[in-house]
Amino acid sequence: MKAYWVKTHRIIKKLFPNYVWDIPNNDNKIYLTFDDGPTPEITQWVLNQLEQYNAKATFFCIGKNIEQHPEIFNEVIKKGHGIGNHTQNHLNGWKTITNEYLENIETCETTISNLKSEISILQSKTFRPPYGKIKAAQAKKLRQQGYKIIMWDVLSADFDQSITKEECLNNVLSNTQSGSIIVFHDSLKAFKNLEYALPKVLQHLAENHFSFKTIK
Repeated sequence: MKAYWVKTHRIIKKLFPNYVWDIPNNDNKIYLTFDDGPTPEITQWVLNQLEQYNAKATFFCIGKNIEQHPEIFNEVIKKGHGIGNHTQNHLNGWKTITNEYLENIETCETTISNLKSEISILQSKTFRPPYGKIKAAQAKKLRQQGYKIIMWDVLSADFDQSITKEECLNNVLSNTQSGSIIVFHDSLKAFKNLEYALPKVLQHLAENHFSFKTIK
């Protein structure tokens, strides 16, 4: 039994209604998201795959990775994709005191804002907690600061090196519906599964008349 939900149970959504788990609509719009970048080569590969289907996605970036690879980060924005905050140092909210956690998020937000301003793009503040782990007090403070806390209803589990690439693909295709928020990772750890699954996900969903949008 995996220690995570591949398909987020409706009871979980009811228990945490202030988080965004999906974006219901009747237009077959879905929301691809990529966590933990930007990562050399991998993020650019993802951008190339998305471009083939005119697909837009949202990248939840780690601040230190943005600082190390600003040119990749700028390329994500230039391609019209959304940007979200994933903390400066990929912190686990459950294991981090609230003030330290919030300061780390603010550092990441400053990193994002400094580079985004160069490209003149305006976007709402979106945040995804690393590991999906965040304390209620942390979440409350972030919402007070104007953040939307973006979770997911479909987890590819591409990061899990114990599953096969076929299982990763099936995690997405068997659970996605209109309004789904889908999690992938543009990271070295996930790339074996991502490289196999993402092109097939894009092809299958495009052929079934889904469109790929950013989270705003």
